[in-house]
Amino acid sequence: MKIILPMAGFGTRLRPHTWDVPKPLVPLAGKTMIDHVLDRLLPLEPEEVICIVGYLGEQIEEYIKGRYSVPVRFVVQPEMRGQADAIALTRDVVAGDALVMFADTIFEADFSPLRGLRARGIDGAIFVKEIDDPRRFGIAILDAEGYATQLVEKPENPTSNLALVGIYYFADMGALYDAIDTLIASGKALKGEYYLADAVQLLIDRGQRLKTFPVPVWEDCGKPEEMLQTNRYLLAREYMGDGRPILHGDSVIIPPVALDPSATIGRSIVGPHVSIGAGATLSGVVIADSIVGDAVSLANTALTGSIISAGAAIHGTEQRLNLGATSSVRHVTASE
Repeated sequence: MKIILPMAGFGTRLRPHTWDVPKPLVPLAGKTMIDHVLDRLLPLEPEEVICIVGYLGEQIEEYIKGRYSVPVRFVVQPEMRGQADAIALTRDVVAGDALVMFADTIFEADFSPLRGLRARGIDGAIFVKEIDDPRRFGIAILDAEGYATQLVEKPENPTSNLALVGIYYFADMGALYDAIDTLIASGKALKGEYYLADAVQLLIDRGQRLKTFPVPVWEDCGKPEEMLQTNRYLLAREYMGDGRPILHGDSVIIPPVALDPSATIGRSIVGPHVSIGAGATLSGVVIADSIVGDAVSLANTALTGSIISAGAAIHGTEQRLNLGATSSVRHVTASE
């Protein structure tokens, strides 16, 4: 089985953090977003991982090639024409079955039911999560046996609370490519983009049996507030301690915290739910529920619910911030 990871988007909802760093490389709980995704996929021992890149794709290629030994191929989407168009670009390198997953999703899922799926007369799988308000997402409508009968993108009045989490398995990628060709030829696009859900609906209309499987955990990373929630989840998931504060020199760490060994902390209180990147420096800082990138400098400040990208410097008073790379905030006194 091959794995296809579309990741060519601009990450506009995460700006300013994605102006000069592609979304898959944004820091999250001590790693990058793509690290967390691959941690969950590589145990499947894929034949090959195919990354569909575009904006700042060379950074993604350099990062993955420098850290992973898995067979990996990079396909460039030159124009942002949506998910389905991106997947169509892999037709020359994928035959047979494949797992397709959007790379900005953090999940926990059981993939064991995929083994022997085709032998049981099932053409593919759609992973879903039951949520209270699915209007921001695509939804799946099922029959009594759990097979998808209809996929609806961002419904105003949803008739199902099963959100599409962006993970699909197709036993025959050739059939999906044919459906995408039909979709693009029809011109059915939203704001110039062709959605995978519309191509999958064509497969369903053509008689394919696509079974749905629930996931217990699905954390989106599309917006800053969602990034912070996912950071909290991942830090808590990996933490095995009793929650007691930890002395760190003249500072206090309140778990769970991801602290890079090269970061320097002095006279600070860090945590809970804080991720601090390589080479970051904190002096006289109180910080909680935040993500601090590489080489960030913080001094004499208090932060909560903040994302500070690489190279930023904040020296000042209590505030709530959402800063991009190389930004700088300085407290100005009355005399200045």
